[in-house]
Amino acid sequence: MLDLVDVEGWVLDHRKAVSPQLRAILRSRIIRNDLRPMSRLSEPELAKEYGVSRQPVREAFITLMNEGLVEVRPQRGTYVCKIDYDAVLNARFVREAVESDIVAKLASEDSGDLIKELRAQLSMQKKVVKGSPEKFMELDERFHMTLAIGAGLAKSWRFLEGIKSQMDRVRFITFEEFHISKLIGQHEQIVDFIEQKTVSGAEDAMRAHLREILNSLPRVRALYPDHFENSPGESREENPKL
Repeated sequence: MLDLVDVEGWVLDHRKAVSPQLRAILRSRIIRNDLRPMSRLSEPELAKEYGVSRQPVREAFITLMNEGLVEVRPQRGTYVCKIDYDAVLNARFVREAVESDIVAKLASEDSGDLIKELRAQLSMQKKVVKGSPEKFMELDERFHMTLAIGAGLAKSWRFLEGIKSQMDRVRFITFEEFHISKLIGQHEQIVDFIEQKTVSGAEDAMRAHLREILNSLPRVRALYPDHFENSPGESREENPKL
């Protein structure tokens, strides 16, 4: 399921494995900018906050470090990484390649039951157009995940989840840059082409949808320069790790 945790649900269920939950919570807080770039994360303070030992916190840090979300600096502490501009571009490129193939596969098959589910999801998306951006993003995640699962490519979606966290951070810090009604319209177009079994149309619609972030990324970076690293024109010498 989704790794984005409901804002109201940043609480551990101690009946279940703690470390994966803690990783999901911290990941969600970073993506939603609740934990801002360059914030220092205290292992003992987080352990106290969530009522756990320091071991699961340490394990969560390691996983998040592998995702490029935190940086562990020996003798100095653990910090939330800035948004890696290069990683955003690379993740979008990979998503476009994978997800355009996913919808092409669906458009070439019988997807009747899947279409019904996707139409129901579109109805839910339309109900939150002027509501919570967090809720819409959860529904957006569900939509794309449903496409992958419907194509029998759930593992591909899990792979994408692991690389697109930087994209999600961009979307959350400036949600107003993304017009929900337009995104829903693009979702509808994708579903229409799948239902019509128009492979090229489905591919093109998905590519256009995932390229939306390219239109706003330069402006977002200009508005929040301190949130980004590895931006165009920025040399690696000018952006050393502290």
